[in-house]
Amino acid sequence: MGKVKALVLFSGGLDSILTCKILEEQKIEVVPVFFKSYFFGPEIAQKSAKENGLNLRIEDISKGHLEIVKKPKFGWGVSMNPCLDCHILMLKKAKEIMEKEKFDFVATGEVLGERPFSQTRGALNIVERESSLKGYLLRPLSAKLLEPTIPEKKGLVKREKLFDIQGRSRKKQIELAKKFKIKWYPQPSGGCILTDLEFGKKLRDLLEKYPGFNGNDVETLKLGRHFWEGNVKIIIGRNYEENLKLETLKRNGDLIIKMKNYPGPTALIRSYQAKIPNEILEKAKELILKYSKKARDKIDVKFSIKNG
Repeated sequence: MGKVKALVLFSGGLDSILTCKILEEQKIEVVPVFFKSYFFGPEIAQKSAKENGLNLRIEDISKGHLEIVKKPKFGWGVSMNPCLDCHILMLKKAKEIMEKEKFDFVATGEVLGERPFSQTRGALNIVERESSLKGYLLRPLSAKLLEPTIPEKKGLVKREKLFDIQGRSRKKQIELAKKFKIKWYPQPSGGCILTDLEFGKKLRDLLEKYPGFNGNDVETLKLGRHFWEGNVKIIIGRNYEENLKLETLKRNGDLIIKMKNYPGPTALIRSYQAKIPNEILEKAKELILKYSKKARDKIDVKFSIKNG
């Protein structure tokens, strides 16, 4: 029999690092995979993998994930975060890789009861069923509290070397981190911008105004101050870096407005329905002056307008 291979969903957090180390201790070949999207990037996972001697694989699910964010089967969390649907999508992609590349099973760092919405026993069962991974989805940190998986029954994984962790306390994970001599792991935090309430409000407004939005629209949500005028949006950059980024995101039909003779914010104007009327241009100029300390009370300000 060849070496046992496991594909591990890897966020870069302590739970996913431990999952890799627990399996590696059993001489299982571990391949950690990070699924990136418009709403979460691989930077933390890359650092975490590098610090802990793991060779990270990155897969892009941006387009498919965006459609799920717009209309999740199992709904959103407190903000616009469709955690169950998101996890199901990742596991479906993992199943495709597992079957195509002949992995023996998929593993995750999920802990029973650690998250009240997405890691209850019922939620774990839904995710396993909807991803069509029933029997092949191993959660090493809580495995002893769950039904034995097929890899365990076949003897590919030793169940006695798995764990029975549950709840929100991190005490047992921290003890395991010391045991495995884990060099570095990030503090628990929301790596997904969808859990941010302010971002969620912007996203909900966009979804209501223009359900057909794409990845470029999502990137603009991460920048500046946002003002809706009917179906036209004005975005005002908050610093030099945001001003530059707004210019790179402009597309056909957009307008970029900035001051010629004073430093200050750049405005990106984007219409989601009709042509941009002149009164919106004037509104954008007012907002630029409002947020420019040096030009706020000046009467000699000159503007440049650039088409996307």
